Amino acid sequence: MTPRERAVPPEDPRAFLQALFEAAVEAADPERSIGRFLPERPRGRTVVIGAGKGAAQLARAFERVWDAPLDGVVVTRYGYGVPCQRIEVLEAAHPVPDAAGLRASERLLAAVSGLGPDDLVVALICGGGSALLPAPAGSLTLDDEIAVNRALLVSGAPISAMNAIRKQVSRIKGGRLAAAAAPARVVSLIVSDIPGDDPALVASGPTVPDRTTRADALDAIRRYGIVLPERVLAHISASPSETLLPDDPRFAGHTHRIIASSRLSLEAAASKAEAMGVRAAILSDAIEGEAREVAKMHAALAREISANDRPFRKPVVLLSGGETSVTLRNPDGRGGRNTEFLLSLALSIDGLPGIAALSADTDGIDGSEDNAGAFCDGTLVRRLREAGLGAAGLLDANDAWSAFAAAEALFVTGPTGTNVNDFRAILVV
Repeated sequence: MTPRERAVPPEDPRAFLQALFEAAVEAADPERSIGRFLPERPRGRTVVIGAGKGAAQLARAFERVWDAPLDGVVVTRYGYGVPCQRIEVLEAAHPVPDAAGLRASERLLAAVSGLGPDDLVVALICGGGSALLPAPAGSLTLDDEIAVNRALLVSGAPISAMNAIRKQVSRIKGGRLAAAAAPARVVSLIVSDIPGDDPALVASGPTVPDRTTRADALDAIRRYGIVLPERVLAHISASPSETLLPDDPRFAGHTHRIIASSRLSLEAAASKAEAMGVRAAILSDAIEGEAREVAKMHAALAREISANDRPFRKPVVLLSGGETSVTLRNPDGRGGRNTEFLLSLALSIDGLPGIAALSADTDGIDGSEDNAGAFCDGTLVRRLREAGLGAAGLLDANDAWSAFAAAEALFVTGPTGTNVNDFRAILVV
């Protein structure tokens, strides 16, 4: 939009915000992006492996553009599978691992064993892969890894801290799946759901090592007060699994490519907004922190724009991505970080006209329920009050889903087939 063009407020804020979300998801569609990142054909076999909530869609897209023999296996969340012709699709539990995930991990490790230097492994990795690939190290059990996952989910720790811990209790994370493929060449095609797009953090980096160590894991446990079983702490403290560093010779010749990310999706949403006549401002694609606190910052900016036309002139849509966290105070609460963000935002813009927001997970599922996220505006708190519900009490109880269900403001998309983490759009007119 040029300076001379006048921005026009949309007549239907919800439809406008939904159109931006759809543009963001479309930009992360593997069918659109994967063909630009194909590796050179090998002289030997091509074996495809993968894990994540969009792994089946990635596998189907890769099959369609790879015009040479291949075979392989990927694992995705229950209900997220799609038919593939040459790649087997397994399903397992997310966000808490289960026995099906343990079997899937063994299948992926078996798929890359016994390969030679002329063979190629294509790893299709996206968000959710960490929970879908349990593989307890040493004498640890699946129950131990489940306990670790549960503790991390309620800790409020950032994803980098979580992954530092996960890698110390796993036989497959932290590059270990790629190491098992040696001496084959490994090319990782990654859909990033990680703030900053560090490939080693996506799905806890099964094919991309990093330099986090046992000391980093122990520091994260102390810093965030994470309560783990004694046998897990003993394993990390006394006999941790080997830390694989990026300069390990087993990773020689390996490459990785980010084929979709929050940054690219936010840019697509911004372009869509501009085409619809509304200025767009991308705040960041790497926002982290407690969801309810991040919401207060966004709300303060929206209020400033609403009152004073600064730092952006109305009408404008504020876009942001990344991964916030929720410190769970009530284990029986319903919802996820996007609805928690929105309920906190609603309290901060209560009674203000001209502000509407959508926050949703690009994979189509936010937290414990089947919604991607929700909508809110300055009337939400009043509408809840009229229904006999208190927004502040629901937020304190981590029960944001109930608030938006009562207000008929849930945003339901079903599984989208991709995952570039949270999408937030706040329209100020």
